[in-house]
Amino acid sequence: MISVYSKRKSVCAFVLPVAFTRFGTRSESRNFLSRRVKSVANQTSTFTVETLRNQQSHWKSVVGLEIHAQITSASKLFSGAGTEFGAPVNTNVSLFDAAIPGTLPVLNRRCVEAGVLTALALSCTVNPVSVFDRKHYFYSDLPAGYQITQHRVPLAQGGILEYPVFIPGAHNKTYSKKCFIKQLQLEQDSGKSLHDAEACRSLVDLSRAGVPLMELVFEPDLENGEEAAALVKELILILQRLGTCSCKMEEGALRVDANVSVHREGEPLGVRTEVKNIGSVRAVAHAVEYEIDRQVKILEAGGVIVNETRAWDADSRQTVPMRDKEEKQDYRYMPEPNLPPLRVLLDDCHSVPDSDSHHVNVGYLKRTLPELPRETRENLTNRYRISQESAVILVNENALLKHFYGIMEEKRSRDPKLSTNILIMELLTILNKNKLPLESSQISSKSLGAVVDLLQSKKINLVTARKLLQEIISGNPESPSEVMEKHGWTQITDESEIERLCTAVIEQNPNLVKEFHAGKTKVFNSLVGKVAKITENRANMAAVVQVLREKLRKLQNA
Repeated sequence: MISVYSKRKSVCAFVLPVAFTRFGTRSESRNFLSRRVKSVANQTSTFTVETLRNQQSHWKSVVGLEIHAQITSASKLFSGAGTEFGAPVNTNVSLFDAAIPGTLPVLNRRCVEAGVLTALALSCTVNPVSVFDRKHYFYSDLPAGYQITQHRVPLAQGGILEYPVFIPGAHNKTYSKKCFIKQLQLEQDSGKSLHDAEACRSLVDLSRAGVPLMELVFEPDLENGEEAAALVKELILILQRLGTCSCKMEEGALRVDANVSVHREGEPLGVRTEVKNIGSVRAVAHAVEYEIDRQVKILEAGGVIVNETRAWDADSRQTVPMRDKEEKQDYRYMPEPNLPPLRVLLDDCHSVPDSDSHHVNVGYLKRTLPELPRETRENLTNRYRISQESAVILVNENALLKHFYGIMEEKRSRDPKLSTNILIMELLTILNKNKLPLESSQISSKSLGAVVDLLQSKKINLVTARKLLQEIISGNPESPSEVMEKHGWTQITDESEIERLCTAVIEQNPNLVKEFHAGKTKVFNSLVGKVAKITENRANMAAVVQVLREKLRKLQNA
């Protein structure tokens, strides 16, 4: 029964009560997770990457990803209903979304262009003709009883994504990874089932039904969670550059499923499991590594891997069973009779009217491609001569990249490597320590550039630079130069003054000098620290080290 309660015009709003059954709804599976976590927690310990790589190195893991990206569009794939996230329940629903008999789909041209643009960025081959199919399955949040997708002839096929793998603290150097793309297809999203456990009923929200999706199916070319997470991060950067997906995983705009299997080296591929419900880039790495470790432990104990669908539980940091997949489901694919074949123009010699939603000019879209993340990294390393690792971090943090460009464009004489170190090693460290996001901070590139200038001209040292950055983050309206002068933070560089300070420290600490001459070289750092203390960290420490060593050498030879 459908009850209309929305005051909006031409919008159908309704709630469908659904009898609760064990396998009746998707939400039932999600609620089922919490009950399975406790039993699974007692069977498998928390994963560690080192365990897998060091103790179980004779096992090989194979990982493939399937990623659903919600296309940035004001309306749905086949209807004019809105797509905004967080809208009231059942307000963004057209008659077609509700599967009212007699309604027909109308293809959204913007979604097709977004799919083609994404395919071009991923070096896919765009099919001149693609078709839509009906994929039949029965869920309460799929009122038509089928999903419109592209099964037989997708929009694009055969792409490749080359990306760097680098985790600060885990890797010393970046390494490049290639992952081939099987296909990119357009399809509509389903609605949401909301389960009310107390009332033993499920409620359906169709606001998401029909929201446009791109499904990207990657070949199983990955070996671990780090590579999987790096791929997802690179894809997010590309989609955001293109403007084809917001990639807000917390809103479900990007959803990742991972297919994982393990086998002994030289043996056939193992039985795979599919891991769903992965809600962040970090969770991708954790979920894949956990699942690899879980399968290895089962096989080491003589067990058998079951072909099943599992879900990642972020609270317990484990994968838990959802449903078995031993019997392949028959989706009864058939051509969508209400949509003609989708044709795109592979050259740029035709004029395509805006009203024609079934023709897209690929040549024109190719010319509109922006600079992609890979090209930005190459530009940073070639033009500014910074390291690949620094380039990866800058590109991964868009706000950081904007600050870098702002610093360098304001004054080209600035040292790129010094600017990079200030941003990555100092600014990010302070922000992370204070749990402040860079995007929402009021830091200006001009202020950061002023700190670089003071450091580059040796008016301040690194310790003082950190103090100035803290002042900038705190919102001090004064310029870094004004703050430096106000607090007397100018670096001591005068050679005679540094010699006087070093002489004083040596005379005041004869015991440390004696220990140093006796072979305890570590006490040298204590002497350096005392100079830093009496100068309040304003001395040029490189000069201090040089002068101290020379004076101690002369004392020893005297």
